[in-house]
Amino acid sequence: MDMTVLYFALPFLSASLEPSATQQLWIVDIYAFMLAGLLIAMGTLGDHIGRRKLLMIGAVVFGASSLAAAYASSAELLILARAVLGMSGAVLAPSTLALIRNMFHDPNQRRTAIAIWTAGLSGGAALGPIVSGALLEEFWWGSVFLINIPVTILILVFGPMLLPEYRDPEPGRFDFLGAVLSLAAILPVIYGIKELADDGFAWEHAAVIAAGLVIGALFVMRQRRAPNPLIDLSLFRDRGFTASIGVNLVALFAMVGFLLFATQWIQLVYGLSPLEAGLWTLPAPLAVAVTTSVAVGLAKKVRPGYIIAVGMVVASAGFAIMTQLRADSDLAVAVIGASVLSAGVGMAIPLTADLIVSAAPAERVGAAAALPETSNQLGGALGVAILGSIGAAVYTRDVADSTSGLPPEAAEAAEGSLGGATEVAAHLPDDAGDSLVQAAGEAFTRGMNLSAAVGGAVMLVGAVGAAVLLRHVGTPGATDEADLTKTGTAPAPASE
Repeated sequence: MDMTVLYFALPFLSASLEPSATQQLWIVDIYAFMLAGLLIAMGTLGDHIGRRKLLMIGAVVFGASSLAAAYASSAELLILARAVLGMSGAVLAPSTLALIRNMFHDPNQRRTAIAIWTAGLSGGAALGPIVSGALLEEFWWGSVFLINIPVTILILVFGPMLLPEYRDPEPGRFDFLGAVLSLAAILPVIYGIKELADDGFAWEHAAVIAAGLVIGALFVMRQRRAPNPLIDLSLFRDRGFTASIGVNLVALFAMVGFLLFATQWIQLVYGLSPLEAGLWTLPAPLAVAVTTSVAVGLAKKVRPGYIIAVGMVVASAGFAIMTQLRADSDLAVAVIGASVLSAGVGMAIPLTADLIVSAAPAERVGAAAALPETSNQLGGALGVAILGSIGAAVYTRDVADSTSGLPPEAAEAAEGSLGGATEVAAHLPDDAGDSLVQAAGEAFTRGMNLSAAVGGAVMLVGAVGAAVLLRHVGTPGATDEADLTKTGTAPAPASE
């Protein structure tokens, strides 16, 4: 929720803090950058010092940085607070998933817990804009950060009571060099991809991505030689582990890259207010909640690869619905398409997460638990960049005829985005403005149709890959208490 809660608050905090255009981008993006860059390091750190302990530390820092963000008096302080929020957020996802892996030894219970965990992530992302819209009706922009405080308090009060501690009894030295290399590899890649999505191709952005890939190669070399690596590279020899990470990457590539179009279509083409548009996106996470439960039930009798493949085919059907969307279509087409798409992804994600954490030794599961979220972040960034660029190229081409009579600056703004065209149209005479809005809506929808076709094709390829690569991978079995004791990862005494 904290990643999406700023959507409606930006105009308000911009009026208050007056950030530059660059600062405004960093206020939004720094959270995701720090989150993606530190997930692997924080997951491994939990294996070393204790996953519950790290979760408690993360909760304290998350609450404190939320308070700092709410009362930030300048754009620089808000960027710093958001960076610390991202760092502490990188603690929460792998710590919680690793604890689920250790707490639930029965495979059916564990898959159910992971399904609930997945639904929580999906629901939080959907609720962010809605909650922020409701708060901003009554309070100032900082209130969107204060909503984190009650949740943090609940974790700090009930975590020690309900969560047992787990850690690697012989963790060795923490690989600080590997942690620096992982951050230095992921940050440039995510940043470069995002800049390509925002500005189009430029050699400097490509160079940033290339630098990240080079550092990534150094990180892999370090992991092969380090006595206590952040990631056990031998896990990638497990077909279920590797294929599951690939499925996550493909699924989030298609879903995140495309749902951005759906949100804009509902707001700017169909014409709903931001809060109304947010409410109409709720069926998608509700569909995820249903299909995660269905997938968990089926996994008791059906191999996970087949369930994952079916889920990706369902997601492709959602994309197919979106290819039929037109500028004058009924709202139901967009809502049903987005919901079917999300439902299909919801069938796949909990099972891939279970396969990933089940493949890792119990004492090293913290590092493995960071990988699904890392692949999600990379997949989402690639999806926004590639699918977004496809849609933008079609939009710019098709709207050009309608902007030929405008002044150069207005034409450039209208051709740059649907929001820009809407803003330009507001300053034109009624007939000219209506004509531009209609042409821009039709151009945007055609770009959206092509992006949906590409996303659906990617999902179908992913479905085939999942069915083939995971066809012999069985549902992970239970890990009994004796095995946990043998590896030294049984619950720590209460005094710890």
